[in-house]
Amino acid sequence: MKIIKTLGRLSLLLFIEWQVTVSSARAMHISEGLLPFDWAVFWSLAALPFLAYGLYRLKKRALADLALKPLVGLLAAFVFIISCMPVPVPTAGTCSHPCGTGLSGILVGPGISFLIATVALLIQALFLAHGGLSTLGANVITMGIMGSLAGYFTFRLLRTFRVNLGMAGFLAGLLADWATYGTTAVVLTLGIRGEDPFYPLLLKILIAFIPTQLPLGILEGAMTAGMVLLLSKKRPDLLVKMRVLKTSEVAP
Repeated sequence: MKIIKTLGRLSLLLFIEWQVTVSSARAMHISEGLLPFDWAVFWSLAALPFLAYGLYRLKKRALADLALKPLVGLLAAFVFIISCMPVPVPTAGTCSHPCGTGLSGILVGPGISFLIATVALLIQALFLAHGGLSTLGANVITMGIMGSLAGYFTFRLLRTFRVNLGMAGFLAGLLADWATYGTTAVVLTLGIRGEDPFYPLLLKILIAFIPTQLPLGILEGAMTAGMVLLLSKKRPDLLVKMRVLKTSEVAP
């Protein structure tokens, strides 16, 4: 399939860049042990219903489309690689990085995108010390769930109002990235504030993210728009199949 080859080439390029940068990288996502035990358990339990829904959606759609699982596997590799490009944010106890869940949410829907992000985050926690097992649930909530939902619903809403494909993809990728880090700021604030007031600490963490996440969000928006536009030109039939485009939007 051309879609798999296209995403495969992009993943290879991202992997090469990751290899160049990862040797000097700090731990990413919400680090192991950063959250108190009760909050770590809470976020892990909160993520479970979303993952159960993702499994249900994957099983249901895979029965109707045998080509779905290879695409899901490739998207998982794509999200894994792109979220391994860290920009340290020392004052926030984590790192900024692109997420990729906006694109996966657009292509396969938020439910399956939850699973894609979880697989990527789990492998990173086990083999790269990015994030952690105790904070896996929190990282799934921030990147996997909020990123996927923000990307998917932004794209669908804009397309409902006939916003062109490129702009819809750009804003979906942008807001998916920023939603991830807004949620990360909330999770960190709840976990580390102790007796301190909530909002002043939240504001400090949000401000700490701005210098890195503002340009990274724009970059991810451009990347998401580029991939959606590329697929619309090379394989519009696949976007129709994945319900990203309507049949009437494809030129004969």
